[in-house]
Amino acid sequence: MVDKIKQQYGLFIPHNSAPNKEASVTGIGGIFFKSKDPKALKSWYATHLGIPVDDYGWSFWWKDAKGNDAMTQWSPFEAGTRYFEPSDKEFMLNFRVHHLKQLLTELAAQGVTIIGNPETYDYGTFAWILDPEGHKIELWEPIDAAFQEK
Repeated sequence: MVDKIKQQYGLFIPHNSAPNKEASVTGIGGIFFKSKDPKALKSWYATHLGIPVDDYGWSFWWKDAKGNDAMTQWSPFEAGTRYFEPSDKEFMLNFRVHHLKQLLTELAAQGVTIIGNPETYDYGTFAWILDPEGHKIELWEPIDAAFQEK
């Protein structure tokens, strides 16, 4: 099936597409987007697509290439959220990363716009950048174990 999709769309889907360096993106940590009515939208996704939503959206659990538990978050935000600022875009991506501090140093040296200072929580450390078109990108060095029930 994957070969058919690759052929149809001309895609190359490597097993592990992260760059071969320590400080890098390792996957998608979250998809965040603005919604006129997040509560109603989450209900629609739960009813029609069977997504088990909660107050934040949906925490999708999966295994990384090494078999470790990992999580990706799907979350609709209020249309007027300021969390995506300074971007005026309708969505924000969150990328899971290795070695966030080193990655930020490399990005700053390359002239990438870094927004604010990193913030650390019991489930990981976050930092934010802007891509050339003004999309805010959240970088997350996760501690997935913090989401597991003890």
